[in-house]
Formats: sequence, structure tokens, C-alpha cells
Amino acid sequence: MKTVAIISQKGGVGKTTLALHLAVAAERDGKTTVIVDLDPQASAATWKDLRDEAEPVVQPAQVNRLNVILDEARKHGAKLAVIDTSPNSESASLAAARSADLVLIPCRPHLLDLKAISSSIELARLAKKPFSVVLNAVPVRGALASEAIAAINTYDAPVAPVHLTMRAAYYHCLVNGQVAQEYEPTGKAAEEAFLFYKWVRKQLGKSFT
Repeated sequence: MKTVAIISQKGGVGKTTLALHLAVAAERDGKTTVIVDLDPQASAATWKDLRDEAEPVVQPAQVNRLNVILDEARKHGAKLAVIDTSPNSESASLAAARSADLVLIPCRPHLLDLKAISSSIELARLAKKPFSVVLNAVPVRGALASEAIAAINTYDAPVAPVHLTMRAAYYHCLVNGQVAQEYEPTGKAAEEAFLFYKWVRKQLGKSFT
């Protein structure tokens, strides 16, 4: 089983949206997936309550139960675990990062968000795990994406080559317990989410693909 941790010490950057889209894409690719929801707000679990489909499994948890839950998921045949963390919790984020094969740090292309990623990058480095910053909610037009990449480069941090733009489908879908691939299968958001999953799948290596 492979594990992806999605961490950020800043709220509102799209951690849960990223986790849900990644998990559903993996399920659609035939990879049994569990989302471990470490956020006390339980946004992923709330989404699951609205969902008609049985998959992916969403498991709310406290960080002291993380290893137990990951072990149980592995025993039950899960191929991927996606850990959704809470902001402003360094201990939980570090534990998630240390449990992961890949750490993703979502970031919006705005000054305050770009300033805030340094602590998350430090946690990923402390965990000694591969990581990438993922640009999220990027305006469809304009130079903000390239400007944000230049800013992230000053941290000497890798940036995922696929970013998610600011599209209504990412928000409307969640109300119905869906993701963009289900809400608007032929839309741009669905295409981006699939390309992002393909990139993550490649990062996880041949044993996952």
C-alpha cells in the first residue's frame, strides 16, 4: 500500500478537495483507496455522508491512531491511503508526513499562502520524504501561476507540474458528495484532476502503477 499525506499549516488551501479528487481518481483506476481524515472539522467525512457511492472509504481519526488505521487498511487490501490533515497542527502533519511515501503541500498562488508554505516544507524535509508543492485555485488567466512557481523556487522546493485552476466544478461537486470527475465528467476540472492523479501515480513508482 502506498500513502500520500496532504499537509499545510495554513487553512483554506484546498487540502480536502485535493484528497477527495485524488482518492476518487485512484478508485476509478482500480486502486482500493482509504481517506484518513485527521482534521477535527471532518470535512472529508462530511463529504462522505453526502455521497451515494460506497467508495472511497473515509476514516476519521486522531493522530495517535494513524499507524493502526494504516495497518488495518493495508490488511484489508487497500492500495492507496490519502491522509487529510488539519492546519496549525505541526505534530499531526509531521506524523502524517513520516507515514507517507509522498507528501503534497497545496498552496494558492497568493502572497499570504506563499509566505505560509515554509513551515510545511520544513516539516516535509524533517520527515525525509519526497514532497511537492501543488498549486491550487489558480486563476484560469493571468501570470499568477508562473509568479507563484518563481516564489516557491526560492524555497528550493519542487512544484508539481500539474496544478488545479479555479473552476466552479471543484466546489459545486462537493455539495453532492461528488468530485469533478463525477459532477462534470467531460469538463476541464475533471481533466485536470485526472492528469494530477496520473502524475501522483507516477511519483509513487512502478509498484503502484
